Amino acid sequence: MKEEIEKIKQSALSEIEKASDARQLDDVRVKYLGKKGELTTILRGMGSLTPEERPVIGSLVNVVKEELEELISKKEKEYGEQELNRKLKEETIDITLPSTKIKRGSKHPLNRIIEEVEDLFVSMGYDVVTGPELETDEYCFERLNLPKGHPARDMQDSFYITSEYLLRTQTSAVQARTMMANEEKSPIRVICPGKTYRRDDDATHSHQFSQVEGLVIDKNISLADLKGTLEIFVKKMLGENLSLRFRPSYFPFTEPSYEVDVSCFKCGGKGCNLCKQTGWIEVLGSGIVHPNVLKMNGYDPEKYSGFAFGTGLDRLAMFKYEITDIRLLYQNDVRFLEQFDRLDR
Repeated sequence: MKEEIEKIKQSALSEIEKASDARQLDDVRVKYLGKKGELTTILRGMGSLTPEERPVIGSLVNVVKEELEELISKKEKEYGEQELNRKLKEETIDITLPSTKIKRGSKHPLNRIIEEVEDLFVSMGYDVVTGPELETDEYCFERLNLPKGHPARDMQDSFYITSEYLLRTQTSAVQARTMMANEEKSPIRVICPGKTYRRDDDATHSHQFSQVEGLVIDKNISLADLKGTLEIFVKKMLGENLSLRFRPSYFPFTEPSYEVDVSCFKCGGKGCNLCKQTGWIEVLGSGIVHPNVLKMNGYDPEKYSGFAFGTGLDRLAMFKYEITDIRLLYQNDVRFLEQFDRLDR
């Protein structure tokens, strides 16, 4: 048995010496030290030996195994270093070469619009306020004169999370929160930019979109104040030569309510494909705050009045930058975004 072990040892040493790479070394390891290797086979056959022979043969096999494993590991390390040196030599990188130009985007058009709107209204004495996107039915509807069962709720296909919570359908909810938070019931002048959610998804509508809404509450506020404010807003955003047109409409939280159109900034009001040959483009909704809204949020409608307005920031961005598909605003395509980098140069 000792002669057989010695023979196996010498054979393994010879094959280790002849092995030219790590793969051949692994084959040698499996052949002699693996589960079905020659030395393992001897250990499994020790049951036929006498009690005196077993410890001697077992010890000898273990010594040979350790010797072979050590030699194989040493050889593997040598081959590993050789392979690394080969790769370093063949795959050398010239760090003095110019780098590949990295594509860069720019400030997102929605962020541009938001900053421009905020700067304008802050200069007019407004505060910028925000609120939660996950809103309660109370603030999103009920405090805006939309009680449960009101038919106008059908105009907004909403994302309800529970029977009480939903993703807000308009930032008007922030206006209600602002009125309730104003314990002194003093005058208010705020704008509320933010994300809103409705079940829409096509070239001109998105299930998620951005809005900005404005609210002014004070004594003796009239339609003239609303008209003057919106003229400044629209002309600053879309062009100084535009005209405004107020059309009667319906919103539950304002009375009277108006849709506001501007003369087409593409054709100058002559009629084109953008304005559908009418010469006018609808840009926002507005109106005088409904007395019920004032009363529900703690204001005395006999003393205070106010106006509110709201528009889609996505819509403003599409008009201002001539974007044809609203979905481009949400795809984060660098090819689209890098166009706006020119505006900073």
